Amino acid sequence: MSDTDQALELVGNIYDAALDPALWPEVLKEAGAFVRGPSASLFAQDSVRQTGNLFFTWGGDPEFHGRYFEKYIKLNPLTPMALFLDVETVHAGSDLMPFAEMQETVFYKEWVRPQGFGDIVFANLEKSATSYAVFSVTRAERDGIVDEGMRRRMELLVPHVRRAVVIGKVIDLKAVEAAAMADTFDGLAAGVFLVDARGRIAHANASGEAMLANGEIVRGVGGRLAAADAAANLALQDVVAAAAAGAGDRPVGVKGIAVPLAAESGERYVAHVLPLTAGARRKAATSYSAVAAVFVQKAGLDLPSPVETVAKLYRLTPGELRVLLAIVERDSIQDAAATLGISQATVKTHLRRVYEKTGTAGQVDLVKLIAGYAKSPTA
Repeated sequence: MSDTDQALELVGNIYDAALDPALWPEVLKEAGAFVRGPSASLFAQDSVRQTGNLFFTWGGDPEFHGRYFEKYIKLNPLTPMALFLDVETVHAGSDLMPFAEMQETVFYKEWVRPQGFGDIVFANLEKSATSYAVFSVTRAERDGIVDEGMRRRMELLVPHVRRAVVIGKVIDLKAVEAAAMADTFDGLAAGVFLVDARGRIAHANASGEAMLANGEIVRGVGGRLAAADAAANLALQDVVAAAAAGAGDRPVGVKGIAVPLAAESGERYVAHVLPLTAGARRKAATSYSAVAAVFVQKAGLDLPSPVETVAKLYRLTPGELRVLLAIVERDSIQDAAATLGISQATVKTHLRRVYEKTGTAGQVDLVKLIAGYAKSPTA
């Protein structure tokens, strides 16, 4: 069986987890086995506050899970750099930092290696100005760094995991009784539409009805759900038609994670489509003969962090960026060197180049420069 066929067998379970989060540990076990890693996780981190939450995991040592968020998140050199990565793109830890350098860090010696782990393959599922949610699979140390096969298998899963996580966040429940899903949708702030095989609206929650009445984002055309924007409408109809094809998650699984929508006012929205034709979801809309649930919500803005802005503006190298972040967070050259697993002389060399590129005269000026690019939450 090909990797694609194996991945598509996982799709239904991934989407079932969107409605029943209790399924995530088993889904992560299947994902880890497919990607070929000893552990898999869904977690969130804040690069500024250096805090985080482990939502679901499989593999690894529970005791080490607790230690990570208590201590080692602050020593993980990948934590700040991962914030700059685009959503849904797959990366290996060794893409961000030479693996030989990673092996010399306190983080690797005290947290990674004792668990038998080595490299990691991951993708951001969502991100804000300072934090991001991640789907990750570790690589066993004996297997070396992430290879192309592992990366390719991860790429097959990431769009589905992201879609399921986003939809699960919209529903915002620990568990949902499938037969009562339509009633649950009625209380959501996002617009939710249950559509049948012909794209007709079988049910809309209160927010969805308001969107239809307004007509700027989606409309009811001949009883069918349609996007106000013509191009977006074609994409939306294509996804719904795939769900109606009767082949379970397979046809929908190869589609994009979401359909971008533009309101006439210029505001950006996104439609996430959850197929209801397979798995535990088949019970979800029996009363409505629905083939898919369409969630429409305002698109979040991926605002760059101040450090990311400075790094791009002044074209800092990865090495310079790592030192900049370490200096901002650790304050002293000695602490930065210990965290990164490099000599103080190397830290000083990178820091001198950062000063030259940014036109700053020292750490105080550098911190002031970064602060100048900070945006308030209401900006």
